Amino acid sequence: MYGDAQRSLLISRSAQQIALIAIGSWFSITIPFLPVPFTLQTLFVLLSGAVLKRYAFIPVGLYILLGILGLPLFHHGLAGPGVLLGPTGGYIIGFLGAAAVVGIAYEQASPILRGAGMACGALTILIAGSLWLAVSSPGLTLLGAFMVGFVPFLAGDALKAAAAYIIAGRLE
Repeated sequence: MYGDAQRSLLISRSAQQIALIAIGSWFSITIPFLPVPFTLQTLFVLLSGAVLKRYAFIPVGLYILLGILGLPLFHHGLAGPGVLLGPTGGYIIGFLGAAAVVGIAYEQASPILRGAGMACGALTILIAGSLWLAVSSPGLTLLGAFMVGFVPFLAGDALKAAAAYIIAGRLE
């Protein structure tokens, strides 16, 4: 690793993004009738894609792995594999797809493709989360899962995607 500036930069930025996603999980608001809390994790997952491009899956994957291994990194300080089996597991796994989508979009110079990548990344998280919510919640239909796991989060995630796009533009 000595003398390899690119690898050192990747490692330090990965650590930075893991920390930001973890901090984003602390900012969570639970609404009584929704099984999933509002968090800022999405903002930092999308930002990971913009900052690390094709390597964005590394910090997101490590964040998930560290949470599974017991570090209290998930929303409300939760940890362990049980979190992934609960109603929020699909959203957390969706982080990987979102980071990849945004990372691929940010490999391009076009602001339109980058903006579309941010939007698609946010939608990836919501779709994965809603699908898993339908599977993990007995008695909840697919339509019901989308009504409680997709629709209430759409406006907030659009704002987080816009914020990530603006922040990423300032970082370049």
